[in-house]
Amino acid sequence: MPTYAVSSRRGVINPQQRGDVAKLLTTLHSEIALAPRYFVQVLFHDLDEGALFLAGQEAHEGHVWIHADIRSGRTSEQKTQLLAEITAQTAALLQLTPEHVWVYINEIPGEHMTEYGKLLPEPGGEEGWFASLPQELQDKLKELK
Repeated sequence: MPTYAVSSRRGVINPQQRGDVAKLLTTLHSEIALAPRYFVQVLFHDLDEGALFLAGQEAHEGHVWIHADIRSGRTSEQKTQLLAEITAQTAALLQLTPEHVWVYINEIPGEHMTEYGKLLPEPGGEEGWFASLPQELQDKLKELK
């Protein structure tokens, strides 16, 4: 957790840009929301022509939607900064105008999700949570930092 789902029409985001967007979202979330990098997941959804609509009409092909499910407990300032930075930096990276990048943040309490076989901690409880994981998994996750 968090999970960022990035949706766009097929071909709007090329394979190299996917990696760049994933790194960008990971870095921004880690720096602004203060979560370990190994928590950040990014999923890409390529949608076929005729799969995206605005006001009942097919959407402009350059639109990108980013839906973020994050643990609750972040401040309003952190969420506002995440929204602004993700919008601006994703638009710049993909050579789109910010008006074509829409970002949504949904909050879920840590106690309502599991990762790596355990309930997630509330923000700030990551070190104790990490220490409770099997050593082999800890070693694997340390490589992702």
